[in-house]
Amino acid sequence: MVLRPVPGGSTVDAVLEQLQAEVSGGSWPVGERIPAELELAAQLGVSRPAVREAIRALSHVGVLEVRRGDGTYVRSSANPRPLLGRVARATARDVFEVQLAYDVQAARLAARRRTDADLARLEELLRARDEATEADEFGAADARFHLGVAEATRNPVLIEAMRFFIHRLHESMRTIRLDHEVPEAGPAAHRAVLDAIAASDPIAAGEAAAAVVEPTLAILETLVAHDPTDRPVHDGQRQRAATGASTRPARTERPIRVADDPDAARDGEEEER
Repeated sequence: MVLRPVPGGSTVDAVLEQLQAEVSGGSWPVGERIPAELELAAQLGVSRPAVREAIRALSHVGVLEVRRGDGTYVRSSANPRPLLGRVARATARDVFEVQLAYDVQAARLAARRRTDADLARLEELLRARDEATEADEFGAADARFHLGVAEATRNPVLIEAMRFFIHRLHESMRTIRLDHEVPEAGPAAHRAVLDAIAASDPIAAGEAAAAVVEPTLAILETLVAHDPTDRPVHDGQRQRAATGASTRPARTERPIRVADDPDAARDGEEEER
């Protein structure tokens, strides 16, 4: 099977689909090292960050394995697309329910394990979040702060799970910033999380992290209660005839696709293999 240049549009999704096809079709058998990022980017006509994100997604679901300094190897020929599709179709309520679980534990662990360097970086990330104005910029900045808290835990499983999930959070926060019906926690609530982490108080950190997510989740639960179908619609619209409310698009329930990693710019270029 030959890799083809990726057309414009959903770049990461298209790259992921071609990489998975190479594995499923037997061109890259289990145990084989796949071509390096630079070579794949040239063949597909995309950027290296797009290739890196597709590889990361397939690594998270166990298809590929990245061995630093050695390369990326095929670990399984199983097709992860059904799983990735379910995640891509997640609603904002789904995302915030998961975020609540991740953020509370991450804040507790970060309060126990953070370093002075972690605190300095979290201060920078929180400042960037507070200063973001445009919706997509805000969604990315919010996601980076939450990922930064997870990275301060030193727990590799939690960090990788958060990196896989962070695309959903980025897109959800972007859409919530555009939809004024659903509140999002402001600077004070996020400052409380960082202050508790700085004070090495895991109980206060967990409570502050919950206070960031729970108000938004409560509103989303109310919206779903008024529309029990709770199904994402591809055009981003959800009609609320049952409540007699406005039938304008409810952006919080539109499907969320795989997007470029909001933290990819910070990753830098990985070592060429």
